[in-house]
Amino acid sequence: MIRTVVWGTGNVGRAALRAVDAHPGLELAAVLVSDPAKVGRDAGTLAGLGRELGVAATDDVGAVLGARPGAVVYAASGDVRPDGALEDVVRAVAAGAVVVTPSLYPLYDPRSAPPEFRDPVLAAVAGGGGSLFASGVDPGWGNDVLPLLVSGLGTVVDAVRCQEIFDYSTYEQEFSVRELIGMGKPLDHEPPMLFPSVPTMVWGGQIRLMARALGAELDEIRETVDRRPLEATVRTRTMGVFEEGTQGAVRFEVQGIVGGEPRIVIEHVTRIHPSCAPDWPVPPDGAGAHRVIVEGRPRIEVTVAATDEDENRAAGGNATAVGRLVGAIEWLAAAEPGLYDALDVPIRPAVGKLGRSAR
Repeated sequence: MIRTVVWGTGNVGRAALRAVDAHPGLELAAVLVSDPAKVGRDAGTLAGLGRELGVAATDDVGAVLGARPGAVVYAASGDVRPDGALEDVVRAVAAGAVVVTPSLYPLYDPRSAPPEFRDPVLAAVAGGGGSLFASGVDPGWGNDVLPLLVSGLGTVVDAVRCQEIFDYSTYEQEFSVRELIGMGKPLDHEPPMLFPSVPTMVWGGQIRLMARALGAELDEIRETVDRRPLEATVRTRTMGVFEEGTQGAVRFEVQGIVGGEPRIVIEHVTRIHPSCAPDWPVPPDGAGAHRVIVEGRPRIEVTVAATDEDENRAAGGNATAVGRLVGAIEWLAAAEPGLYDALDVPIRPAVGKLGRSAR
């Protein structure tokens, strides 16, 4: 059993607690939180399991890492605190732990990561003997292992397109939806996620990773952005009112240009209400999905729709990202210390999990 710490208990951390508890090869050793109100609460309560796990949350990072856990699932956000997240992760790797996280976008493709992100991790690996694997859903498996797997079924491949098509009204992270993505803001407001070069910073590494796996030479990476206003005021269950005339939908592409043409494309189509931009691509049932389209012969289209926490698609996406990360821990623990990417780390079948209900 690998003694495993879950660091952070938000949208991703809740799913991580459930995944570690359900994994037959892992033992939940500790839960780290930053909110004083969560200190002392049982992990099962924080995970929404309806039962206690006998592990109380703590904010004592030094004590937890000093106990030399085998693995750390780092689920604290890195969106607005990338330096802080990097410091935390480096500290855990230096303590000798296998660390898996969705929080450090630049390290999804370590080869193209800026030195200020990559070098501290490599130093921690060399000094402490730990490892790091960063992945999510999109960016994450929806932009690396899934499209690459599907591309291998094609006889002729002209282009690979990865889509996230989501209704964000069910996404319980209001700061990200309003402040980072700009939903409910005037159209002359420029949200941080749509600043020029920011989409490439987040998703460009996966464009490069896919190009490397496909043996393609990239000319450059381009970005396109389109935004639409709400035609009527809408009220959401989790985030309140979004006013008529404010941003209600955004569509952007990060394009890997090969031979002058966009051949590897990551596209996001995000709405705060289904009525906005109805002419844009929609998911099969209106709630949200990830889709891979391989243009060529044959043309192949695969759609993945995951649900969790009362049929919530956003929670389902988080849970699949966590499943990829937690499922990688045993492989990473058996491998040499290092900084790994999605081409290194295999997806294992659900070994030992078939037919097991939650403990």
